[in-house]
Amino acid sequence: MVVVFAVSQVGSLVAAASIPKVIQHIVDGPITHRHLDQLLPMGALLVAVGLVEFIFVFLRRHYSGTASLHMETDLRNDFYAHLQGLQVSFHDNWQSGQLLSRAISDIATVRRFVSFALIWFLQTVVTFVVVVILMLQLDWQLALVVVGCMLPIAFFSHRFHEKYKFIARRMQDQQGDLTTIIEEMATGVRIIKAFGRMPLMQKRFEDQAGLLRGTSLHAINERAEIWTQLNFLPNLSLVSVLLLGGMSVVQGRLTIGGLVAFMSYVFMLTWPMDAIGWVLAMREEFQTASERLNEVLDSHPEIADRTHARTHERSRGRIEFRGVGFKYPKSNDWILRDLNLVVEPGETVGLVGRTGSGKTTLAYLVPRLYDVSEGSVLLDGIDVRDLQLRSLRSHIGVAFEDPILFSASVHENLVMGRAIVSDHELKRAIDVAQAGFVWDLPWGLETRVGEQGYTLSGGQRQRLALARAVLGTPPVLVLDDPLSAVDVHTEAAIEEALARALQGVTGLLVVHRPSTLALADRVALIDGGSIAAIGTHRELLRTNELYRALLSQEYREDREEALA
Repeated sequence: MVVVFAVSQVGSLVAAASIPKVIQHIVDGPITHRHLDQLLPMGALLVAVGLVEFIFVFLRRHYSGTASLHMETDLRNDFYAHLQGLQVSFHDNWQSGQLLSRAISDIATVRRFVSFALIWFLQTVVTFVVVVILMLQLDWQLALVVVGCMLPIAFFSHRFHEKYKFIARRMQDQQGDLTTIIEEMATGVRIIKAFGRMPLMQKRFEDQAGLLRGTSLHAINERAEIWTQLNFLPNLSLVSVLLLGGMSVVQGRLTIGGLVAFMSYVFMLTWPMDAIGWVLAMREEFQTASERLNEVLDSHPEIADRTHARTHERSRGRIEFRGVGFKYPKSNDWILRDLNLVVEPGETVGLVGRTGSGKTTLAYLVPRLYDVSEGSVLLDGIDVRDLQLRSLRSHIGVAFEDPILFSASVHENLVMGRAIVSDHELKRAIDVAQAGFVWDLPWGLETRVGEQGYTLSGGQRQRLALARAVLGTPPVLVLDDPLSAVDVHTEAAIEEALARALQGVTGLLVVHRPSTLALADRVALIDGGSIAAIGTHRELLRTNELYRALLSQEYREDREEALA
């Protein structure tokens, strides 16, 4: 493909540069000497050269377009794969709209520049060099005049670059902000409508769109200015060539055919010179897009497989938190500090504590959604950082308080691309989560649940997330209050089924509702970032005042919720 493109690039240039030469021979030959019998063959030669140029231009554009689309696809795939590999803390600090605009708009900008503007620029440079050499052969004085008229292009281009690079960056950042507003409106449409905040969101959108419009108009003004300046120079060179060339013809230093050929070469430079302003604008947008993409691509995954990481074929399910300390990136506040806890194989430990005490954070550390700031988390005596991520996470089932479903079928949401799961195992997981409502959906397991599963109720989404966690009977289950959105009767049924599913499985259960404690063999009370007390539910009720106070508060809230 590269060879064909290079040949077509050179071939089209040679054919285009040959046309003025053929015209010169026609004017100075058959027309000047009135040899009409030679006019038809020369005209046929001109048509043949034009046809050759057409073929080469077609091949050049076809292969450059094909190559650029392959490049865009590969770049977008690599960008998405890189996003997937970045740690959760990276996504915590980035607006999804900014990432979306980079993945779509900026990559498309790179493709447009590479497929057209870059090739056009290279073609223009080579054409300029070849044409100037041919002009020098015809009349070196006229050639120097043309070159002199083109020299100010460098000055205008530099001045445009210094101003437009800031405009291009601001414009693309504002596009990302606008995309964020649209994305937030789409995902939060229920909240917006429930609180009647449509006018507020409309104003936010219009204000951001107004900023983008102002920046875009500024960019248009700058492009119009550079295009006007660059358009003037080729016209100035045409006037100079016509006047000085005419004098050369009168003085006998240049033939009429030579003047026509010279004018044709000037016309060959006119369109490329006109397009330079457009190419320069695309170049600045390409450079800005590249910088924005590199801001993401240069972010190295902080949670990744170590060089000596190994697989873990079979897990017993023993979890140990040894001297664990954790604080979120860009924060100096310790969430966990000097925390020690052991969960034996087959044991279920409930985590209880005040809001913000670090219960959920502790659960995140097991599948390495975050890494400890100090200390270590061990699975079967092996530091989880020494295990391959895919291997580690294959042993852990997770269900979080905020259930996330994808715009796909129920079946696809449950299996999440796992190897073939038997119908028996699938039904078992659905039964454990009390998610039998799926059989009553219009197309059963093949029913699409819509974006983020919003076609289902909160309780239904949570039950599907729980079924996804227990599917395949992983040896470790990490459950972050997986029953918060279900009613009291459904909760009791799920707890009964979940109690059976937890037999022989190591469970780490973040508890917000006292009734869920029935699933735990032991309870760990977290306070001040460490384990304040640990024991059975009855022991802690009898011996720990903070534990009693927390449960009393939760119990009152549960009762009020049930009565409501």
